[in-house]
Amino acid sequence: MDYIDYYKILGLSKSATEKDIKNAYRKLARKYHPDLNPNDKEAERKFKEVNEANEVLSNPENRKKYDQYGKDWKHAEQFEKAKQNQQQQRQHRTYQGGGQSFNESDFSDFFASMFGSAGSRQGGQSVRFRGQDFHAELHLNLKDVYTTHKRTLTVNDKNIRITIPAGVANGQEIKIKGHGGPGINGGPGGDLYIKFLIENHPTFKRVKDDLYTTVDLNLYTALLGGDITIDTFDGKVKIKVKLETQNNTKVKLKGKGFPVYKKEGEFGDLYVTYQLKLPTALTEKEKELFAELAKLR
Repeated sequence: MDYIDYYKILGLSKSATEKDIKNAYRKLARKYHPDLNPNDKEAERKFKEVNEANEVLSNPENRKKYDQYGKDWKHAEQFEKAKQNQQQQRQHRTYQGGGQSFNESDFSDFFASMFGSAGSRQGGQSVRFRGQDFHAELHLNLKDVYTTHKRTLTVNDKNIRITIPAGVANGQEIKIKGHGGPGINGGPGGDLYIKFLIENHPTFKRVKDDLYTTVDLNLYTALLGGDITIDTFDGKVKIKVKLETQNNTKVKLKGKGFPVYKKEGEFGDLYVTYQLKLPTALTEKEKELFAELAKLR
């Protein structure tokens, strides 16, 4: 992972106080906030960088590690442990090679190895560390996760093609193995975790694998029964309304809900609630007829 200068992102020097960091963050967060910069990808990128810089530098412990270890600050404890082991070996061991004695000081400096030099050694072996895990959010709408499809994401300037399974849930996270930060000294790469954030739908409410919707029902169909056509995620369907259907009656359309995650061909149900709509702007004749009906009741 490329080195990111958090001080530079906030426009500060390493001598900045906690107050300086807080003030710089507030100013830049307002400047690049997505609400003030809609559809501006560059502002969105800077906003994320500013938040990341603040998360590290506003925490005294993390800032200390960052100042000492730079981009590898998250591995500080591992580095310190390896350093202690190396110092103990320096006191108690010497290495024999090619008929010549030499001690630990003949190896490259430990810290230089951590930042891209020849590689640290512990007991004659390179100290390897797993790469940093990356976390990303993917915003989708309900239609996007109704069918399985592929999508290309750009993470750290690399294009990654992933499959988004039908039925994935809001807040669900998947792991893309090996697509995180690179390992240190030949260690394995980290993983990429993608969290799905699914927007609400204006017509359908999703609860697990079931969908809920409300449709208007006119007075005459409610009283006399009949057929109506409604929208579903799978197209339009015709349903039969029973005679004398009451307001807020709920009916279930089996298998017309949302796909079940990783169970191809399985779907939840669609629950339809009837919302009775009374006629308006009645003619004189209609008023007379309703008056006659009222007398009959």
